[in-house]
Amino acid sequence: MAKQNQKKRHEDYSLKETTPNIAAGKIMSGDRLPTAFDLVEQMHFLFARVVKARNLQSTTNKSNICNPYVEVKLGSFIGTTRFFHKTSNPEWHQVFAFAKDRIQEPVLEISVNDKVSNTNIEAMGKVLFSVSDIPMRVPPDSPLAPQWYRLEDKRGVKLKEELMLSIWMGTQADEAFPDAYHSDVAATSIMSDNIAYTRSKVYISPRLWYLRVNVIQAQDLLVTKKNDTSEIFIQAILGNLALRSRPMKISPNPIWNEDLMFVAAEPFDESLVLSLEQGNSCSSKHEKLGLCVVSLKNVEQRIDAAPPCSKWYNLEHQDKKGQEGCGKTNNKVNEGEQQQKEQVKFSTKLNMRISLDGGYHVLDEATQYSSDLRPASKKLSKPGIGVLELGILNAIGLSPMKKDNRTDAYCVAKYGPKWVRTRTIVDSLSPKWNEQYTWEVYDPCTVITIGVFDNGHLQTEKNAEASVDKRIGKVRIRLSTLETGRIYTHFYPLINLQPQGAIKMGEIQLVVRFSTTSLLNVLQIYTQPMLPKMHYISPLSVFQLDSLRNQVAVITSLRLSRAEPPLKREVVDYMLDVRANVWSIRKGKAQIQRLFSLLGGIVNVCKQLHEIRNWKSSAKTFIAYFIFLVVMFFPGIILPMMFSLLIGIGISRYPSRPRLPIHMDLKLSNADTVSVEELEEEFDTFPSRIHGEQLRNRYDRLRGIGGRLVGVMGDLATQGERIESLLSWRDPRATALFVMFCLCGGIMSWFFHFKLVVFFVVTYLLRPPRFRFDIPALPQNFLRRMPSKSDALL
Repeated sequence: MAKQNQKKRHEDYSLKETTPNIAAGKIMSGDRLPTAFDLVEQMHFLFARVVKARNLQSTTNKSNICNPYVEVKLGSFIGTTRFFHKTSNPEWHQVFAFAKDRIQEPVLEISVNDKVSNTNIEAMGKVLFSVSDIPMRVPPDSPLAPQWYRLEDKRGVKLKEELMLSIWMGTQADEAFPDAYHSDVAATSIMSDNIAYTRSKVYISPRLWYLRVNVIQAQDLLVTKKNDTSEIFIQAILGNLALRSRPMKISPNPIWNEDLMFVAAEPFDESLVLSLEQGNSCSSKHEKLGLCVVSLKNVEQRIDAAPPCSKWYNLEHQDKKGQEGCGKTNNKVNEGEQQQKEQVKFSTKLNMRISLDGGYHVLDEATQYSSDLRPASKKLSKPGIGVLELGILNAIGLSPMKKDNRTDAYCVAKYGPKWVRTRTIVDSLSPKWNEQYTWEVYDPCTVITIGVFDNGHLQTEKNAEASVDKRIGKVRIRLSTLETGRIYTHFYPLINLQPQGAIKMGEIQLVVRFSTTSLLNVLQIYTQPMLPKMHYISPLSVFQLDSLRNQVAVITSLRLSRAEPPLKREVVDYMLDVRANVWSIRKGKAQIQRLFSLLGGIVNVCKQLHEIRNWKSSAKTFIAYFIFLVVMFFPGIILPMMFSLLIGIGISRYPSRPRLPIHMDLKLSNADTVSVEELEEEFDTFPSRIHGEQLRNRYDRLRGIGGRLVGVMGDLATQGERIESLLSWRDPRATALFVMFCLCGGIMSWFFHFKLVVFFVVTYLLRPPRFRFDIPALPQNFLRRMPSKSDALL
C-alpha cells in the first residue's frame, strides 16, 4: 500500500509530455496562424471596434443633448463602452472580443443608448450584423477600415444618427487582441476601473547601474563639543535608502577610504545626498555638520577597472532648525520656512570618488537562476546568439483561490529585462491563454521563470483594503538543457509551498523552443566567463551583493508598479526569489542531501577500494592488482586509459540521456517530509514576529544544528592543522622524528626507483587479511598524536 501511494505521488508531480494542436512543424493553410504564433493553439474571436458617433440627439431632452454610450451584445455576453456626458459626437475607440467557441446567437447587436439618469436609460438606435457574414482577417493583413453605419429604431426605420464601426473575425495574433475587452471579462462583476488588470502586457525592467561612493577623507572639520562617546561618520542617501560609513573618532582630518554601494536606474534623475554626521552611530539622534548634493547626471560613468578621479566636495552648513528637513529630503526642502534658511559655506571639504560602474552585471535574481548576465553598459553588450520562444497554452486543475471557490489566473514570465503578463482568465479553474512571446538570448546558461498568480484586484473598490495577487506556482526552465530547434510541449506541475506543506495547485501547459543562429557562437560562449570582467577584477563581497540585490528588487517593483496594469510588489518578489537567502531548516536539509548525493560516488569508490583491500572478492582483488602492475610497468598508458574510460562512460550514458526539461522536484526540495513547525519558521518574517516560548524552541533547535555543524568543521580543521604541525616544531619530538623519516626516505629514494617504492607500498596494502593486525597503522597513530590549534580555543 505504501508503494502504491509513493507511485501515485510521483505520478502527480511528474512532468507530462503533451501533443497540442499547434502549427509548429506543420504546413500552414490559409486560416492558420502566422509563424510568429506557431507555438500556441489557434483561437478565433469576433472583434468589434467602436470608433465614434455623430449627430446624436436625445429623444427625451428638449435641448437634444444626450449622454451616450454603446452596448455591444452577442447572446448573453454584453460589452459596454465608457460613458460620455452631454455630447453629440463622442469618440470611444474601444475594441470588444467575443470567443468564437462561445458564440450561440447568429446576430451581433450594437446599440447606442442615452443615459438620462442612473435609473432611466433610453435607446437611441442600433445596428445588426449577421455573424455568418462577418469577414475573416489574419495578420499581416492591414487593419479593417471602419465604416459609418446609420442607426435604426425598434421598427427598423433608418435614423440620421450614425455610428462608425469595424467588425471582423480574427485570432489572438491580431494587434487588437491585447487591448480588447473580452467577453468573459465583460460578463462578470468586475469593476470598470479594474478592467485594465485583465489585459496582457509586456514590461521592461529599468536599466540599472552600480553607484560606487568611495569616501576617502574629510578636511578642516569643524566639530562641536560633545562627550567622549561622540563619533563622526558619513551618511549617503539615494532615494529611500540611506547608508552609513563606519564611525570614526573625532579629528580635524578623519580618513575612511570606504565604499558605499547603491543601485541607480536610468535615466539618473535622482541626486545623491551626502552628509557629515556627529553623534552616536547606534542612536538615531545625531547632528549634521555639513551637507552636499550630487546629481547622478554629473557622475562619471566607467566601464573598466580604472579608478575615477577623486574630487573635493564643499560641505554646506545648516542650522539646527533646518537639519530635520535635510535629513528627510533629496535636495529638496519640505517646508517654505526651511527654504528661507540661509546656508553658510565654510571650509570643510569631503574627498570622494563617485562613479557609475557599468562594467558589472546588476544581479536582480539569485545567481543560480539568472536570466541575463550582460553588463549594465550598452557599450559592453555583445550580439545575441539565438531566440527563445515560449507558448503559454493553458492550465488544468487549478485550486480555488478565493472564498467563492473561483480563480482569476494569469501568468507572468521573466527572462532578462523583459517581463510578460498574459491576460487574466476570469472565474476558471482550467484557463486557456494561448499567448506566445519571444526573447533574444545572449547566453544559453540562463533560466526563464514562469509564475502563475491569482488576480486579486478585479473586485476591489478604490477605498477598500489593499488586496494582493496570490501565488499559485512557478516553473523554471534552463536553456542549456534544451536541444536546439526542438519543440518541448509538457504539462508542468505547479507546486506551492505553504505553511501547511507543499500543495499541488494544478498543472500548466507550456511550449518552449530555443533556436540559435550559429552553433559555433553558442559553443564559444561556454569558453567565456559567465559574469563580466569587472566581477573578477574588482569583485564585490557577498554582503554587498545581497544588499544590492535587495535594492534592485525594490527599484524594479516600484518601476513596474507604475505601469498600466501595474505589476505588484508581491509578484516581483516571487519572481525574483527575494527570500532565497533566508534561513530555513528545509533548505538546509535539502542542501545537505545534495552534498551527500554528490559525494556518493567518492564514497562508493572508497568502499570498492576497501573491499579490494580486505579481499571480499578474491577475483576482484586479483584483477585490481593485475591492473596496478600493468600501469606500474607501463605508466604511459595511464592518461589514455583515463580518457578512454571517460569516453566510454559518456557514450554508454547517451541512450539514457534526459529527454525532459528539469522541473520542481518535491523530494529533492525536502518538501514532502518537512514538518509544519519547520514551515512556520520558514514563512516567518525577518526580523521574526514570533516571541516567547515558541521563539526559544526555534533558537534551541538552531543551536543544536549549529553545534553539530561546528563540530564537523572543527574536526576537518583539526586534521588539517595536524598535518601542518608535522613541520611546525610545536611538538619538537614529533617534528624531529618526521624530519629524520624524511631524511631516510630521501636517502632511500636515491637507491630505489620510485616505481619499486610504489610497488612495495601497494603490495603491502593489498596483502591478505591473515597477514594483518587489527590495530591502526603506524602513520595513522603518529598523525593522531600531532597537536592542533584546538588546544588554544576557549
